[in-house]
Amino acid sequence: MIRLTRGFAGLGGVVLLGLIVLVCLSVAGRAINTWLHGDWITAVAPGFAEWVLASGVGAIRGDFELVEAGIAFCIFAFIPYCQVTAGHASVDILTNAFAPVVQRLVVFAAEALFAVALVVIAVQLESGMASKIRSGQQTMLLQLPIWWGYAASLVGASLAAAAGVYMAGIRFYELLSGRDVVGSGLTAAEDVA
Repeated sequence: MIRLTRGFAGLGGVVLLGLIVLVCLSVAGRAINTWLHGDWITAVAPGFAEWVLASGVGAIRGDFELVEAGIAFCIFAFIPYCQVTAGHASVDILTNAFAPVVQRLVVFAAEALFAVALVVIAVQLESGMASKIRSGQQTMLLQLPIWWGYAASLVGASLAAAAGVYMAGIRFYELLSGRDVVGSGLTAAEDVA
């Protein structure tokens, strides 16, 4: 499960890097376009400004539509790995004072609630995707089907739901056996093993 979720998080990282490059290029193109329309450049080098503008320098068309769908995918790509490595933020000031069996019970309850929430999210995302397929909605500028973003996110949401159920099972085993399998989070050395 760790290898699968790590690989999917890596894919999310690649998509995120691509989105960062897309935004940087779009912002730079918009800035250059604005500069080339300025009074100074049109007075000093009007031919150059017109030539560069004719080449299509400007914001990338539909960049916000791609970022919107891409970021949703990235979020769902990172959640499964965070789930299996116990990487979610936790405040355990009070629970540290409890007996180990109570601590394990609290951790199991939290993991079980996470699992339920992740399953509900995946089911609702699938329902939303089906609705978008039926309606045929498309993005405004690029005319891409909206359900594509839902489908990409659904893969991650389904993996997150599976990871949530897996971790709830691990925590249940820890509760019954009285020994830690995952603990409160994997260290780098444990993660590699």
